[in-house]
Amino acid sequence: MKVAIIGVTGYSGIELVRLLEQHPTVTIQSIHSSSQAGTKLTEIYPHLGELIELSLSEIEPEKIAKEVDVVFLATPSGIASTLAIEFIDLNVKVIDLSGDFRLQDPNEYQTWYKKTPADASYLKKAVYGLSEWNKEDIAQANFISNPGCYPTATLLGLAPLITTGLVEESSIIIDAKSGVSGAGRSASLATHYTEINENLKIYKVNQHQHIPEIEQVLASWNGNMSSITFSTHLVPMTRGIMATIYANVKDKETTTEKLLDLYNQSYKGKPFVRIKQPGEFPYTKEVYGSNFCDIGVTYDTRTGRVTIVSVIDNLVKGAAGQAIQNLNIMMGIDERTGLHRIPVFP
Repeated sequence: MKVAIIGVTGYSGIELVRLLEQHPTVTIQSIHSSSQAGTKLTEIYPHLGELIELSLSEIEPEKIAKEVDVVFLATPSGIASTLAIEFIDLNVKVIDLSGDFRLQDPNEYQTWYKKTPADASYLKKAVYGLSEWNKEDIAQANFISNPGCYPTATLLGLAPLITTGLVEESSIIIDAKSGVSGAGRSASLATHYTEINENLKIYKVNQHQHIPEIEQVLASWNGNMSSITFSTHLVPMTRGIMATIYANVKDKETTTEKLLDLYNQSYKGKPFVRIKQPGEFPYTKEVYGSNFCDIGVTYDTRTGRVTIVSVIDNLVKGAAGQAIQNLNIMMGIDERTGLHRIPVFP
């Protein structure tokens, strides 16, 4: 199949190039940028020298639509809201990595993203691409809204408990930490080396745009869900997210073994989620450069609280990798195609 990537100069875009270049059934037909058309990709990313010969082209939806089967939008939020609609109307399949179509309520989007929302009728057409939990809908979709990085780690960690109603819905607290690549490639004071090196920073306290996305999905799984507490931190590393999640259980007879059985059953046959053994917890290096989500679970009988630790690579499972997993599902091929590889370690 032939694909185009729009927004290829960002970290998620270039990760799409890295992964798709090794995908056995995909050809990257074209790459696009609104500001750097005519530039060779190797001028922006020299590490691709003698590997990728593509140059950036203008974004011309009608021309692109005639040449490709699928368009990946790796643009900042606020841009895909119009571009995606143009491609959908041209009968091209779209996988959007931005946040423009994740929230079903336009007012929520405007409140949290501070941008003009997409047309409400197209919000309903976008299938939320949490691969492990929405596979049937993804398989029938022409338009996929790829989940955010924090929501991916959080939702995969919480899903077995929320879908079965095992925890008190008002008790959920998520403490999440991310490497600085999650902030994108554009320079900013927050990600300046001297600001982030040997430092740990909390940011967007009670204001992170991924809060309504997480709450929306949790509510779709469990009608008793209420608001969550969600805190995000920047840590001085390039890649990786660790979401440490706490919730009170309803049944005080719960055990760690019962919870692990639930998680193993929930993710049986889902190749990119790996559940740790009792007493073991994942760390970000274990999934570096891969599409895996590793999860550890334990129950504290003293507090009646379960702790879940969920880790992903924010640029792969949290962005480009999950987008390709969704591509595979949408096109009816093995979801592992082009993705089932060993993480980079150390």
